[in-house]
Amino acid sequence: MSHTADLAAALGRQPGTEVTTVGWSAMYPAWLYEGEVAGPGDRPDSPVPVGVRRSLRWWDPTSWLRTGARLGREGVDLLVLVQVVPFHAPALIGLAAAYRARCRRSGRVPHVLLVAHNVLPHEPHLGARSLVRLLLHRVDAVLVHSPAQADLARALGARQVSVEDLPPHLPGGPPASTAPRPHRAGPPRLLFFGVVRDYKGVDVLLDAVREVSEFRLTVAGQLWGEAGRRVEAAAAPDDLGSRLAVRPGYVEPGDVPGLMAEHDVMVLPYLHATASQNVELAHAYGMPVVASRVGTFAHKVRDGLDGHLVQPGSLEDLVRVLRELSVPGAVDALADEIRPPDLQRSWNDYVRTVLAPLGADA
Repeated sequence: MSHTADLAAALGRQPGTEVTTVGWSAMYPAWLYEGEVAGPGDRPDSPVPVGVRRSLRWWDPTSWLRTGARLGREGVDLLVLVQVVPFHAPALIGLAAAYRARCRRSGRVPHVLLVAHNVLPHEPHLGARSLVRLLLHRVDAVLVHSPAQADLARALGARQVSVEDLPPHLPGGPPASTAPRPHRAGPPRLLFFGVVRDYKGVDVLLDAVREVSEFRLTVAGQLWGEAGRRVEAAAAPDDLGSRLAVRPGYVEPGDVPGLMAEHDVMVLPYLHATASQNVELAHAYGMPVVASRVGTFAHKVRDGLDGHLVQPGSLEDLVRVLRELSVPGAVDALADEIRPPDLQRSWNDYVRTVLAPLGADA
């Protein structure tokens, strides 16, 4: 994933640091993944500074153990595990155990950090809590992206938890121009950007657009399961028709600047969330954001200044805000207050926290 590629690159830029990146040659069984392929050739949006060893296979525990032992034998000082779904917890546990054992045989102190994008999955899964609890007990430290996720990690037994904002990854890189967006006539054009899943509240957004008839909406991203099928159905002529444009599938990084330029407001009506880069992405392109009061959105959107915050799942609240935005000049007033994100500072802070376990022995 893009965050992992960017993290590997940021760590590699640290003086005296060498990075080995290990990936999957088989990451999921087909039945588990309801979305489309993440990108052409499953490549990350950001270049990894060294060749990726794709030595892990979800169905092969020996690949987990061999990989961990090899990293320990090669003198890796800090093993950074990335958790996205509990399905991978057994593999990460096996990888960490083999790494620890090999380090100790060599007389070295192992350090294992878990970067938990979601401590528990957005959609409930049988056994998820137990798997995550086992994983959290087998790492030295955990890095999460919001205070609420830190509380959850501690409740599940994590010993040392750090919180850092998720550093933004802007597909296609920072905007080429920082010039203000041109003022437009007519109702603002709305954009939902990202994987379409039930927890992101796209159904609420579709209902709001049905009620505020002057708006046009684009949904751009991978369509996931039943949530994606509902979006496709809403584009039928007897529903939203020409007022809903569906751009399914992976959006190439080079297409992102044009997509942002075609729209005026990003809408993130999530029902619940941990962290997302989409507020920074929108603000980098001078776009106001309408987002739910979940996850980190409430800290990134200044309500009434550079965007609006709404109650999660509230159709009434979202309709109210959209009607406010339909007033001439309302979007321009929000855009004028946007402060472009400081992309480098957040990565510097993040890398310091990732490397902190190594300083504990000093």
